[in-house]
Amino acid sequence: MDDHLFRSAMGKFATGVTVILTETDGKTHGMTANAFMSVSLDPKLVVISIKENARMLSKIHEAKMFSVNILNSKQEEISKIFAGQIKDQEVTFDRLMDVPVIPGAIAQVVCEVSAEHVEGDHTLFIGKITNISIEDGDPLLFFNGKYRSLEELVKV
Repeated sequence: MDDHLFRSAMGKFATGVTVILTETDGKTHGMTANAFMSVSLDPKLVVISIKENARMLSKIHEAKMFSVNILNSKQEEISKIFAGQIKDQEVTFDRLMDVPVIPGAIAQVVCEVSAEHVEGDHTLFIGKITNISIEDGDPLLFFNGKYRSLEELVKV
């Protein structure tokens, strides 16, 4: 099966949009990701998937912590900044348990790395949740290669 067919099929799965943040040497590093899911309620665990050639991989290895920021429907620009689609844009961060987080995200989940598994061309980081903050709002969604909103999908 070719890569295009696989990517097209995976694009049919509507996801939320997150920004993963970590900090090394006093500098915040981030990336946009939709490869995120909850794993366990007891203990509270999530998983993120980072491609082997992503700069973020070594940063999470070093920091042994990260935050997952579930973006709200008005934060498409933030997603594009951390996806590298918008350059030279300053981003302000809040902190939760001394970990950088995205202000206004509908959920900010702070994690310690509890395990990692290399699978294919990605590393799966299992994060043990140490703190959570939530806000009201609708999520930013991604479906079929485009940003979407709940209102837009309800009309379809």
